[in-house]
Amino acid sequence: MDLDVEIARLLDFAARARVDAGFGHLDATGSVPPQAPVELWITCRMTHVFGLASLLGPDRAGARALLDHGVAALLGPWRDERSGGWFTTLRPDGAPDDDSKAGYAHAFVVLAGATATAAGHPRGPELLAEAVAVLRERFWEEEHGMVVDAWDRDFATCDAYRGLNANMHAVEALLAAYDVSGDSWALAAATRIGERVAHDLGPGFSWRLPEHFDEAWVPQPEHHRDRPADPFQPYGVTIGHLLEWSRLLLHLHVASTRDRAHRVAADRQGLLGAAAALTGAAIRDGWAADGTDGFVYTTDFDGAPVVRERMHWVIAEAVANAAMRITVGLDDDAERDLERWLGFAEAHHVDLDGGSWWHELDADLRPSGTVWPGKPDVYHQLQALWLARRATTGERVVSFAGAAAAWA
Repeated sequence: MDLDVEIARLLDFAARARVDAGFGHLDATGSVPPQAPVELWITCRMTHVFGLASLLGPDRAGARALLDHGVAALLGPWRDERSGGWFTTLRPDGAPDDDSKAGYAHAFVVLAGATATAAGHPRGPELLAEAVAVLRERFWEEEHGMVVDAWDRDFATCDAYRGLNANMHAVEALLAAYDVSGDSWALAAATRIGERVAHDLGPGFSWRLPEHFDEAWVPQPEHHRDRPADPFQPYGVTIGHLLEWSRLLLHLHVASTRDRAHRVAADRQGLLGAAAALTGAAIRDGWAADGTDGFVYTTDFDGAPVVRERMHWVIAEAVANAAMRITVGLDDDAERDLERWLGFAEAHHVDLDGGSWWHELDADLRPSGTVWPGKPDVYHQLQALWLARRATTGERVVSFAGAAAAWA
């Protein structure tokens, strides 16, 4: 795969997502259905993507203007001027459709703000500072060292559900915030979440991470057993998250060893060992688990496949995982894995005719859409390909935003 050509192709496809209220959910043809609600997490992720793209050099796919558009939307109709924070979905006319406040999506507001800041956007620091403040003041639970999942509009009632997915993306976002602004709280919070995974949840569950918890952070392994293919809260073990957590622990290790105040903590954390164990579990349980190549979406806690569809984001995270393992010298198999995962993506996910990647394949590796219809965004693919481009340089990456600014 020619990584530069593929990155450019992805950005051309992604540019079609622009709508008045930010960026919409693209269907398989690269169109946004005209009456579909616009989602905060997609608007943030696309803003992040175009921020990264603006640092690539030439103005690919009009990336700078699209970054401007995303930041204006996030500081405009998405912002709840009455209660603070950001709405979860908007109608196409910019009015709130779902006015609740989601921790998962707010982590992506932080990420968008960090990337806009790294790209030199004049309002990037404003967006970043406000987003970190909301995440810290409204979503962070100091007692548990984790973020909560959802509030109502006025931050009066907090949902009892707690999830690892929102915390995973909070680590990503907080590392980016630290990397571009030096925010010590952001690094400390990311470290606490990462330590929970590395020291408690990983070893306690044979590295098959539980995703769902009650409000006291007690694991709920039976959650959604009757809805195993839920796109955000599937039952069982999400294989792609093992790969993603492994990569994030490596980013956290780099950040901790770079920061003087956290060097002792980094020695204590055992992050490298945890990252290796998570990668090993993902490959052991997830790759060709039913006899066909590709990573299954989920397994049960004994490692048996549950949802066998192959998701684009999982193979993208496998690519990014292998690239990061090469960067830090974690193991001797990373280069082989990088070649294997890129080859699978090129052979089965890349859609040269319709654009972007097929977001979901069935168990026979044919395009499907039972869990993830359409081609909503290019966040996972772009990050993976970008990291793969730099894997052999030895540059240690804390965040995509900070690294992109350094590479520009």
